[in-house]
Amino acid sequence: MESERPDPDQLLAEVKAAAMREQRGRLKIFFGASAGVGKTFAMLAATQALRRAGTDVVVGLLETHGRAETAAMLEGLEQLPPLMLDVQGAPINEFDLDAALRRRPTLLLVDELAHTNAPGARHPKRWQDVDELLGAGINVYTTLNVQHIESLNDVIGQITGVRVSETLPDTFFATADEVELIDLSADELLKRLREGKVYVPQQIERALDNFFKKGNLIALRELALRQTADRVDAQMRQYREEKAIVPIWAAGERIVVAIGPSLRGEHYVRAAKRLADALDAPWHAVYVETPQLLRLPQAQRSRILAHLTLAELLGAKTSVLSGPRVADELINFAGENNATKLLLGPPSTHGLRRWLFGSVVDTLTKRLRGIDLQIIADIDQARSRTGFADQLSRSKAYLGIDESKPKSRKQRWPGYVEAVAVCLIATALSWGLFGRFEATNLVMLYLLGVLVVAYRLGRGPAIVASVLSVALFDFLFVPPYYSFAVSDTQYLFTFGVMLIVGLLISSLTTSIRLQARVAQHRQIRTEALYTMTRELSRAGSLDEVTTIAVRHVSTVFQAQAVVLLPTASGAIAHPKAPGIYGSFHGADLGVARWVHANRVAAGLGTHTLPGADALYLPLAAAHQLVGVLAVLPSRQDRLMIPEQRHLVETFAGQIAAAIERVQLASERVNLARRAETESLRNSLLNAISHDLRTPLAVLVGASSSLAESADTLSEGARHELAATIHDEAQRMSVLVSNLLDMARLESGNAQIKRQWSSLEELIGSVLTRLGDPLSGHPVNVALPDDLPLINVDPVLIEQVLANLLENAAKYTPAGTSIDVSADATDNRVAVEIADRGPGIPAGEEARLFDKFYRLKSESAQSGVGLGLAICKAIIVAHGGTIIAMNRPGGGALFRFELPAAEPPTVESETESESSARTAP
Repeated sequence: MESERPDPDQLLAEVKAAAMREQRGRLKIFFGASAGVGKTFAMLAATQALRRAGTDVVVGLLETHGRAETAAMLEGLEQLPPLMLDVQGAPINEFDLDAALRRRPTLLLVDELAHTNAPGARHPKRWQDVDELLGAGINVYTTLNVQHIESLNDVIGQITGVRVSETLPDTFFATADEVELIDLSADELLKRLREGKVYVPQQIERALDNFFKKGNLIALRELALRQTADRVDAQMRQYREEKAIVPIWAAGERIVVAIGPSLRGEHYVRAAKRLADALDAPWHAVYVETPQLLRLPQAQRSRILAHLTLAELLGAKTSVLSGPRVADELINFAGENNATKLLLGPPSTHGLRRWLFGSVVDTLTKRLRGIDLQIIADIDQARSRTGFADQLSRSKAYLGIDESKPKSRKQRWPGYVEAVAVCLIATALSWGLFGRFEATNLVMLYLLGVLVVAYRLGRGPAIVASVLSVALFDFLFVPPYYSFAVSDTQYLFTFGVMLIVGLLISSLTTSIRLQARVAQHRQIRTEALYTMTRELSRAGSLDEVTTIAVRHVSTVFQAQAVVLLPTASGAIAHPKAPGIYGSFHGADLGVARWVHANRVAAGLGTHTLPGADALYLPLAAAHQLVGVLAVLPSRQDRLMIPEQRHLVETFAGQIAAAIERVQLASERVNLARRAETESLRNSLLNAISHDLRTPLAVLVGASSSLAESADTLSEGARHELAATIHDEAQRMSVLVSNLLDMARLESGNAQIKRQWSSLEELIGSVLTRLGDPLSGHPVNVALPDDLPLINVDPVLIEQVLANLLENAAKYTPAGTSIDVSADATDNRVAVEIADRGPGIPAGEEARLFDKFYRLKSESAQSGVGLGLAICKAIIVAHGGTIIAMNRPGGGALFRFELPAAEPPTVESETESESSARTAP
């Protein structure tokens, strides 16, 4: 059959996946419920067997935990030395990934897959080390406990009261080529624990009182068994898909129940639930929407929604399928889900109609292979209508469907009028062609009209057009004319075929039209989800995320929506800017807070607070609950359809992920800022602890000498001590001034008092002031004669020049020259200060301008490393740039550039001054 042909794209993807698996190493996980079940021992036993068979086996890292029998199993196995990492002064043994890659054995043992590596390792998690090994083609054996699987972390934490911090992503666990369950009963494990085979004696009593309670161990064992069984089931499905195996493999019971608009649907759902409980099997409730069922009245559609919602409440997975034939969709769905039992009600058609057209039950009976078909018996017909009507009313009230509102009826008679008009147009065209063409050829015009009516107006008008076309053709174009009598009996066959073809065309066209409409709606929803996801991925702030989310939810579901976020105290509250966060201003905070606290949806269409007008969904991200999405639909039944409900839940998941991403990004920025602040604080403390303590010690010593021995000291000694006090006080003053200047510049409070200044005068003033520091260095100044005036703050620019010149004098040998030069372009003025000192180490040029940064060679020099940082801050505040580089021939060169502008003319200045003098 065409439907059983393999998909070429799927085959190509499977081939590529298989090729990638061939290149990767194989991963085997020895899986257990808890520590002590024997995972490491079983792994070593399997490894020893492979070693004896000649396999190149190496132990990468393995923890024996003091167990003698485990240590004995290591005999004869090559072990890699551990990687020693220093963590806060303590040596830590970690797995040496690079050594393993260099050794490249056939099989490598790496214990404790979920382990968190110490700082300094290449990857933060050991499973990432294993992933790199697999990528290099190395096979790996490893161990894992069930409590370390990410998706089970909260469940196990609730059971045991212990939340483990080391977890493994489910996606990586699913990539394992083999998982071997090492199972041990709770009693046997407790026996091993008391015998000291799990923990050292001093830890046994504490373990028995906490994690190793018998109830905990039983629950963990069940979770491990279920996780392994689910994995085996997934492997079986994958194998069936890869081998294109169509027959069902009844490895485990799975039930599918088909429901429809029948009043007995609720009975079918409850019967399937009872059977699923008896067999302890998962079950699905399925509704197949065919083109015929698309035209159901609202009452029957509400009935279907009630049945599907009831199935979800009873634990079923619900699905809404779409296709032309119910039987085909049920067979495909049952096969894809490896169902073993298919349940549905008895045939709804009987007698001649069933004999001619068959029924869903008949088709399934003929075509089902490997699936048990069970027909659910109807209950007593005498009480079925009243009983089920009552049940339906209760279901609708439960779902919040209000039928008291009057329903508007769409007027259908204009469609029938248009159908008659199309037939009259076809008749007029045929009348014009009559006599030139055979009468039977005119039938095509009528069939064309039926096709147009069916495509544009639907089934009812198309049927009317079919019957009317036959009547008009007989009355006008078949002898005897203007009579419905037929002289030639062969026209009776023509009429019959014409009517049948017209009805078939109308039916097929209407079905295609309805299916196209459904496909269009689904495409619109899919595109809306894609568009929202794409926009959310580009959003950079919380306001952007919530605005995008509310806009798309409101548009797709024709509803009012609002994103409710927790405040700093953790309580859900209305947003301060409702226009940004949503258009639904009347959200019930009580319901929203309940949803946020319990992480469960509530409100419209749920089993919690179903009387609420809106649906409240928890915005659950990967690591936290970030808020609540409230949706108030314009029509309540819009969110009752399971397909729509699943779609809005998908929207909520994408919104939650986007909100968490933005919040994590903001946290990263804050952490980086705090780390930078902490680093600056430490640098400041390290710097001033030396540079303040040294002059203070000199000041204390000199002043105490003057105070205690002033009478005995000579005049020269007292003068020398006073000069020392003055020099050290001056040094401290410069240090404190630099700190204050840097703080003022960074805070933005520094006021730049610009005035037109001569660069030559600024340099001369600085050289005069720095006569003593520059006394050991000849300074060569080369300035062009046409150097323009610059509009700067002269005090700040003098500070830049002074810091650069003092820096050059401080770090260059005595007697070496310092060169000062300048040049100008149309819009920039550049100043260079160069020396012939040791220069700047490669790669350190940009870091020189960082706060508190000093070269290692500067350790003997005084200062806290703020001089160049202040220079950069001043130049940037003026709109300029500053760089440092090594000078050709040796030495360092500092160059800063400032914006140049056309200075005002003398005449304009004179005019402005005179106008200022004459102003009243």
